[in-house]
Amino acid sequence: MTEADKSAIIEMALSDHVAFGTIHLEYGLSEKEVVALMRANLKPGSYRAWRKRVHDFGTRRETYK
Repeated sequence: MTEADKSAIIEMALSDHVAFGTIHLEYGLSEKEVVALMRANLKPGSYRAWRKRVHDFGTRRETYK
């Protein structure tokens, strides 16, 4: 995977408007693989904030990310 691909995946994952399913269709990565990529490439505080946001939105909507 190129640095450009990693950057694009991170940007998509950080967006509230792109679902994990879309990332899977474009790049073939599962949700767990995207989470691992985010953990490896974000600062710890940024990663925790992202996971909290995804979790909080996910509990409020039937389908989110």
